[in-house]
Amino acid sequence: MHEQNNGTLGSDATTKSAPTYLSIGELSRQTGVKVTTIRYYETEGLLPLPDRSAGNQRRYAREHLDRLRFIRHARDLGLSTGAVRELVALSSEPEQDCKVANMIAQTHLEDVRNRIARLKSLEVELERIAQSCSGGTIGDCSVIAALSDHGMCHGHHGT
Repeated sequence: MHEQNNGTLGSDATTKSAPTYLSIGELSRQTGVKVTTIRYYETEGLLPLPDRSAGNQRRYAREHLDRLRFIRHARDLGLSTGAVRELVALSSEPEQDCKVANMIAQTHLEDVRNRIARLKSLEVELERIAQSCSGGTIGDCSVIAALSDHGMCHGHHGT
């Protein structure tokens, strides 16, 4: 077993080639990923299971840190867990053609563009509804009336 030093990855002070391991808490701090999420990624097979210390503590190596940063960045970009799983698998085959990775990115880009278009439509409709309110009582409120009758809307914005 290797001793943990100051919590950074690299070589141990006493043995230049011995790797330094991170605890799950330190891995969480360095990546900004919650401990429960790290455990979830392990159970889902997105993150390889770490070695264990004699006391059964998880011991993460550089590969875990790099993979978790990859996963975090992909999730921050809104990629689904399934897409991340495919990309992780692809990343382990560096000689493979990247057209599948590009297809995943293109499909996600199209989904994002569709969501943006829907949000813009919602913005226009909500602005129209909010501006139609001239004050008064709830009984005469145009916002309440518009929310009660979808037919008063000017466009489709349902799910």
